[in-house]
Amino acid sequence: MELLRSASILFVLLNPFLMSIYLISLIKELSLREFIKVMIRAHLISGIAFVIFAMAGESIFENVFSVRFASFLIFGGIIFLQIGIHSIFSGQFVLVETRGNPEHIAGSVAMPFMIAPGTLSASVLIGSSLPKEDAAIAITIAVLASLFSIMIFKLIHDSLKNRNERILNRYVEVVGRVVALFTGTYAIEMIVRGIELLLK
Repeated sequence: MELLRSASILFVLLNPFLMSIYLISLIKELSLREFIKVMIRAHLISGIAFVIFAMAGESIFENVFSVRFASFLIFGGIIFLQIGIHSIFSGQFVLVETRGNPEHIAGSVAMPFMIAPGTLSASVLIGSSLPKEDAAIAITIAVLASLFSIMIFKLIHDSLKNRNERILNRYVEVVGRVVALFTGTYAIEMIVRGIELLLK
């Protein structure tokens, strides 16, 4: 149960429903084959980063970056709280450049949209609450679930784009905003945990 709970937390933070809206330019302009290639690369890059942070734990912040994990938690919580609030109230789309090699596009998807303070902090927390093997499995489940969700949306979008594209985009936007509520809630939890660690 702890493994599934950890995987679900990371999946919510990745928020493939809202990410589909952010990546709508890629979904519209890339072919299914190109889109799948970009998404696989982006999720592979992100998954490797998450596993590294889960395995290294808090020591990666203190020994490599010379910062306290508590500070990173607070900063990540603030960033994700801002994203959650922005996603709920503004509904503005963040577009990704669609020109260039799939490798470059995948990197631009992975870094701002997937590898973020919140998801990295969640990976560290997963690594500290689960055995290393289970942590890697939980991260893999979350990343694969995110990948499949976005691919399914691409398939649905391509099949309905000539008739119901506006309705489909509106539906996914609403679902993304609902998931953003959980993103904001977890952001508050990250800030509280960071403050507790600093107080200790």
